[in-house]
Amino acid sequence: MARFNLDEYETVEERLKRFHKDHVDGAIVTENLTQPSDRVSHTWVVRASVYFDYKDQELNMPRGTGMAFEIDGTPGANQTSALENAETSAIGRALANCGYSGNKRPSREEMAKAKRGAPPLREIDWAARIALVTTKTQARQLYAEAMQKHANQDVLALIEEKATKLPE
Repeated sequence: MARFNLDEYETVEERLKRFHKDHVDGAIVTENLTQPSDRVSHTWVVRASVYFDYKDQELNMPRGTGMAFEIDGTPGANQTSALENAETSAIGRALANCGYSGNKRPSREEMAKAKRGAPPLREIDWAARIALVTTKTQARQLYAEAMQKHANQDVLALIEEKATKLPE
């Protein structure tokens, strides 16, 4: 178990308050980058971009960006709000990347996540994934993902078999 004092870390809310005080016309834009394959593993992926003023926004030149992911159902906020939690984490990282990191770079929320530990890996239900495939393109994408995740030969064979029966 990690040993550190969460009170030594600044919250994302504290970073946000300082940012908005310093940049009254600044903005933080978040994007849900979650792909269907992420949802199969109950994961949400979010990117945040920090703009100091309207000119940064007009030029689409963020001063900092941050990425985060969360998994549905893991302890804490993720029991009910994993997407929102990922968004908050991405904002905290983006703010740190443009100088709003307080006395330590990670936010309190990030360190609380580290303290909880890594969630157990979930087994992929390849049969359910294969059943959702309706085109050869989807089959190729699933095959590539299965290869990347070291699925066994039986899974790869099932994907190939399904692909032979599908339209482009």
